[in-house]
Amino acid sequence: MLDIKLIRENPDKVKKGIAAKGAPADLVGQVLKVDTERRKLQTELDVIKAEKNKLGKEIGKLSPEERDARIAGLRAQDVKADALEENFKKASEELTKILSRIPNLPDDGVPSGRDETENVVAKTVGQPTKFKFDHTDYLTLAHEMDLVDTEAAAKVSGSRFGYLKGAAACLQFALGQHVLNTLTNPKIIEKIAKSVDNSLTRVPFVPVVPPVMIREDAYWKTARIDLEDKEERYYIPKDELYLIGSAEHTLAPMHMDEILNENELPKRYLGFSTAFRREAGTYGKDTKGIIRVHQFDKWEMEVFADPKNSRTEYEFIIAVQEYLVSSLGLPYRVMLKCTGDIGGPNARGVDIDVWLPGENNYRETHTADFMTDYQTRRLNTRLRRPNGDLEFVHTIDATAFAIGRMIVAIIENYQQADGSIKVPKVLQKYLPFKEIKGPFGMGNN
Repeated sequence: MLDIKLIRENPDKVKKGIAAKGAPADLVGQVLKVDTERRKLQTELDVIKAEKNKLGKEIGKLSPEERDARIAGLRAQDVKADALEENFKKASEELTKILSRIPNLPDDGVPSGRDETENVVAKTVGQPTKFKFDHTDYLTLAHEMDLVDTEAAAKVSGSRFGYLKGAAACLQFALGQHVLNTLTNPKIIEKIAKSVDNSLTRVPFVPVVPPVMIREDAYWKTARIDLEDKEERYYIPKDELYLIGSAEHTLAPMHMDEILNENELPKRYLGFSTAFRREAGTYGKDTKGIIRVHQFDKWEMEVFADPKNSRTEYEFIIAVQEYLVSSLGLPYRVMLKCTGDIGGPNARGVDIDVWLPGENNYRETHTADFMTDYQTRRLNTRLRRPNGDLEFVHTIDATAFAIGRMIVAIIENYQQADGSIKVPKVLQKYLPFKEIKGPFGMGNN
């Protein structure tokens, strides 16, 4: 959430920033009203506390009659304090409730816009794949080679599920091994870091397999669930647990209520998990295939960064994403997300869209979110400076590989005239074949 001091001192700036995200500007007025009431109650409580301390120090010097009168006075003050504390608690809860509805402010340079249709192309890398034969979409190829079976999955689990089979299942693990070997390799990380800023640390990513279930209080503190998001999440009432929608949902709270030392940052994590999403509100869109499903596997980067260089760290994370997509030889573009599309907790957002010949269009495969200290104020994740000062850490999360969409991109861009599919060179060392062909999708070296 936002710093209450920022709202007090710059209400107009906050109103403008949240309005750009489509949030009601009157939330600022509501916050200031409740904050004023809460501070007034705190002042009254402080006065009573001071009076009680004074009376407590003097009571031993008084006569029995005066002592009884003072004790009665202390009891009266206690009754008044109890009422004030109850009102203070209610005001604090109301303040937190309203603050949680106020999104993060867009960073400087974020394009203005209402939704994803107004995102801005920052750059395009590679040319859209061209074929000298009649190419087809991934789902046709996948069905012909028995790589994906959505019909069987529908019978077992319902719509928007799929079985990955044969070579597609092998590709899943090859992609995982590739991203794991890339982001844990100090030489590769150094190369990418130098391309962004020579002062960046060369620390590689720490692999993590996080829980896929999360308690509601921890989820709320990540700012990744609210009244609207609840419709998107799967909830298990008996255990009071949610299934996560992405690995960063349980990576972000890893250091909840902790104080990190300045020299520990950045902490770079590479998490792998299954993700679960209802895809509420998207019925009618991508109902076939494996692009928009209820369950998918994803490799996700989560970074805890020093506010002094967190923006540069964010640029590094985007460079990592580009390195991964480029390593597969896929044409792509980098999109700057506009104010209306970057999401509530985010100060900046960048998407990478990969070219899909079957759609004759680019399709989002990666996203990178820069949250500044919006998450960590809720999570109470701080850093200690050498002089003892405490600050809130900045967080970044970003896609490494969303497996299903990367398999789709490989199938469509690497299809051949004979109906086979070449395997990107960087993945071949992890597989017993270099091409995918035949009724069961497997190929020969």
